[in-house]
Amino acid sequence: MVVYELSESEIDRIFQAMADATRRDIIKQAMLREQSVSELARRYAMSFAAVQKHVAVLERASLVIKQRRGREQIVQANPESLRRAARLLEAYEDIWRERANLIGEILSNQPEGTEP
Repeated sequence: MVVYELSESEIDRIFQAMADATRRDIIKQAMLREQSVSELARRYAMSFAAVQKHVAVLERASLVIKQRRGREQIVQANPESLRRAARLLEAYEDIWRERANLIGEILSNQPEGTEP
């Protein structure tokens, strides 16, 4: 049984945010160290505004936290949200493994001379 720690809308926001390669890279960069949006924007061949929009999507999904420090907006990863998403995927994996084990048991219990 999958125990949801996240609401359906939270799950949707997290996986929609992570569906984009740039956003996944921003998460990775923010996990390595907190960075300003300006620093992040220098890494990508897109406008500052486009990077800001990616950060906003990640922030809405609670995958990053953005704080204002003086004139800069500092982005840091939110590992708890990532852990919650990982636990959800692990729960789905458990279901899949259980089903695979049941199929294995059924196949191993086939009488000799019969085909599954």
